[in-house]
Amino acid sequence: MPELLNTRVEDCFKQAEVFFKRPFKRPVVSFKLRGQKAGVAHLHENLLRFNPQLYRENSEDFLKQTVPHEVAHLIAHQLFGDRIAPHGEEWQLIMRGVYELPPNRCHTYAIKRRTATRYIYRCPCPDSDFPFSAQRHNLVKQGRRYLCRRCRQTLVFSGEARVE
Repeated sequence: MPELLNTRVEDCFKQAEVFFKRPFKRPVVSFKLRGQKAGVAHLHENLLRFNPQLYRENSEDFLKQTVPHEVAHLIAHQLFGDRIAPHGEEWQLIMRGVYELPPNRCHTYAIKRRTATRYIYRCPCPDSDFPFSAQRHNLVKQGRRYLCRRCRQTLVFSGEARVE
């Protein structure tokens, strides 16, 4: 899997070098990105991180659009420095001029949301349901207290949990 993506990163850098007639420092490429983002460029570390799940599910568009998108961030940083907007005119120039691609800010890949358990807390108010995250539920178990904003009573775990 990483070979095609690494080759595409290298090809994008070569395209930029031909266009700008100058060399660019190559980044470290990582596949340790999860969640909703397809890719992230860490400008000061010269690091590209890609989401392996979104790459597997959308490999053709990922190679065509996402890889150049992230490389363009590094190229823009190396050319213009820190004082540019992430998706500003310099980055857009690279997307349009070098890669001949639309400067889309965001991908449209389908994202599978993770399920989360919510712990139901209540107070004396009618229809009071307060779904707590696992993290907040654990804080309560360690002694933290949360109050209802209406009645100012301590919220108490109902014993119920639901998966969302």
